[in-house]
Formats: sequence, C-alpha cells, structure tokens
Amino acid sequence: MMLAILAVLEPIERPLTAILEWLHGSVGFSWAWSIVALTVIVRMALVPLTVRQIHSMQSMQAHMPEMKAIQQRYKHDRQKKNEELMKFYRENKINPASSCLPILFQIPIFISLFFVLKDFEKEVLPDYPGSDLHWLGLVPNITEAANSHWSGYLLLALYAISQTASTLLMSQTMDKTQRTLMLILPIAFLFVVLNFPSGLVIYWVTTNLWTVGQGLVTRGLRPKKEPPPKRTSRTPPKEREEQPDGAQPVEAPRQQAPAQPRRVKRKKKRKAKR
Repeated sequence: MMLAILAVLEPIERPLTAILEWLHGSVGFSWAWSIVALTVIVRMALVPLTVRQIHSMQSMQAHMPEMKAIQQRYKHDRQKKNEELMKFYRENKINPASSCLPILFQIPIFISLFFVLKDFEKEVLPDYPGSDLHWLGLVPNITEAANSHWSGYLLLALYAISQTASTLLMSQTMDKTQRTLMLILPIAFLFVVLNFPSGLVIYWVTTNLWTVGQGLVTRGLRPKKEPPPKRTSRTPPKEREEQPDGAQPVEAPRQQAPAQPRRVKRKKKRKAKR
C-alpha cells in the first residue's frame, strides 16, 4: 500500500525537491526559507482556483437568507430540502464544491512534501554539505519532529493560532454547527501535527498566513451592502407585498381617508297660523 502511494506521489515529489534545491542553491535561501518560498509559489499557482473559491463563497453569502428560508420551509423533509437547494444552486450558478478545490489540490502536495522531508538527510543533504537546517531560532532542524525540541512547541502554537484565524475567515458562509466543528478540528489535529517534520509545519503555517491575508484582502474589496432606507411616519406604505413560492402579489390595504361628518339639515319650524 505504501509503495503504491509513493509511486503515485513521485511525480509531485521530484518537482518539489527540484524547486527546494533551486531556491537553496541558486537563490541562496536557507532550507527553511526555501520551504516558505515554495509555499508562496504553490499558493500563487492556485490563485485561479482561489478566485473561484472566493466568488463562490461571496455568492453563497449573498444568497444566504434565501437558502435559510428554503431550509426552514422543508426542515421536516430532507430529500425535498436537498432537491430545492440543488435547484437553487443551479438557478443562481452557485457551486458549493468550489470552496474545497484549493484544499483538495494542496493535500497531495502536503503529503509529497512530508516524504521529501522524511528522506531529506539521506537523499538531498549529501549534495549540500554544511547546510543550515534551523529556522528563526524556533526550529533547530526542519527534518526532525516538531515536538523533538522545546522551541518546537512555539511553532505548534503558531500553527494553532494561524489555523484558527484562517478558519474564522473562510467559514463565514457555514452554519453555526459546521463553523464550531471547523474551529475545534485544528486543536484536535494538533496531536497529529506533533509528529510531523518541523519543515512541514512551517509549510502549513505559511499556508494559513497566506489564507488570512487573502481573507482580509477579500473582505476589504467586497462591496458593502447599503443600509435599508429609514422609515418614518410620513413614509407611504408599500402597495404590494411579496408572496413566497411564486404566489401572486397581494395589494396591501390602503388607508382610507377619514369620513366627513354628515351634515343634518334642520327643518325650519313653521309659524303657527293664527
């Protein structure tokens, strides 16, 4: 099974190793900063997918009230609810899967980098004697596990903070339950990250920071919704009210002018005949 995975990932591992060697040997970066630069290159290559992801999330957020209305209307019929939501997605050209595309493409890169760093000292370092493997005083060796040194826990804390921040920015269109789950997962996954090579955690932290910056830029460029006009006592009432499910609009009752008081003519008294 492992051999099959390695065979599938080999076409990805070789370009990653070549890019790291070029960044270290030609550009002059340390191995740790080469991983940071590699992360930036990967994220720049994924920009078209990221743009689609952002547009999809913005579209979903704009139509969120309508989607919630559909969910509420068919809350007791799951099949009908899903059918109506899919129909709504088609009519409004919304693709919920677009938000997952960048993550799906990063998974094989992440796993391939894991195997590159796992055999880094045997397959890459012999060609670069005297190479420096530390990073910012936090990581003494990027090929060792993150929990192998006390400073590695600072790197893990940076991972947890950056992952939580990126999740907060990218989960705004999710409901409350899904968003809570997405915020808990980074903390639960922290126990798995402990055994990852420190260089892989650096890659992950850089990806999270890129996502945070991307989210802040996206929010800044997003057009702000104009507040609804304020109603006063002089604002005329709406003449028509919208009805759900394509029903015909019903005219709102108009205020009738107050009826004028009825004038009663008094009969003149006739003078009595003498």
